[in-house]
Amino acid sequence: MSDVVVCLHAAQGWDRAAQGVVGAGRELAAATSAKLRAVVLGTASEPLVNGLADRVDILQLTDGQGLDNADGERLLAALTVLCQNAGTVLLGSDVQSQELAPRLAHRLGGSSMADGVELIAAGDLLRVRRAAYGGRAAAVYELKRRPAVVWLRARSFAPAPARDETVELQRPVLNLAPKASVRVVERRVEKSDGVPLEEAALVVSGGRGLGGPEPFEDLKKLADVMGAAIGASRVACDEGWVPPSWQVGQTGKKVAPDLYLAIGISGAAQHLLGITDAKVVAAINTDPDAPILKQASFALIEDYKKAVPALIEKLAALRSDS
Repeated sequence: MSDVVVCLHAAQGWDRAAQGVVGAGRELAAATSAKLRAVVLGTASEPLVNGLADRVDILQLTDGQGLDNADGERLLAALTVLCQNAGTVLLGSDVQSQELAPRLAHRLGGSSMADGVELIAAGDLLRVRRAAYGGRAAAVYELKRRPAVVWLRARSFAPAPARDETVELQRPVLNLAPKASVRVVERRVEKSDGVPLEEAALVVSGGRGLGGPEPFEDLKKLADVMGAAIGASRVACDEGWVPPSWQVGQTGKKVAPDLYLAIGISGAAQHLLGITDAKVVAAINTDPDAPILKQASFALIEDYKKAVPALIEKLAALRSDS
């Protein structure tokens, strides 16, 4: 049986997304009696190596081969070499992996699928479940050509448990061309405080109903007292009220927190698709007919100007008493 290969970017470390990809790979490898092989692109940190060593059968490191901060073309060339004998290739939901997945499938003569939330072994084929119709339904696709190259939705898969077995460590020499057809002119890394949005167990999001950028300062205070990450709807980002990196939804980030608190968000289908994996959705809105209320386990029909300060005060009091 061909290997199940998980491809990770060293710069992202051993975060929740990486753990979920490895967890998905472990389950699929067990179901198909295959080996689980992890490929790390770039110089791997000690926590990443240690995390993988306890959970995969084969660990391939690419330190010192020019893959740190490499452009997509060079990463694609490396993966084309490393995944030649793979039966399934799994990647995360970061932008770079989303770009690489279909191109890698083409290079390898396989099939690609995006935003997978479940992997199902079907004999020699792979079936992938993903959301359809803006999250209103689920569809299962059968990938006819191998390897199947799939990027997975963040936090949709449980981490793999650690094992006692010894990992086979490999350091393949790739012999990549020294120059690529694409040159990176500039990189900008946006500073972020606290837990990344995709990793957060608690998320507070604001939308059009807030009316401008100033109310997001109150949402930041609420997020701080809750220990939550802060997000926003597409409208809030498009209007320039908050950074684009805060956007939750089909064209933004897909989150899977234990609690998603939506404030002033009507709940368009595109936004709801980004929160389908949230365990609990709560909403504060003045519109009793807002679509998001159909998805919410708890709802408060109230002006956020009254609700948010009261909520901050109450939560701060509870924290001070504990």
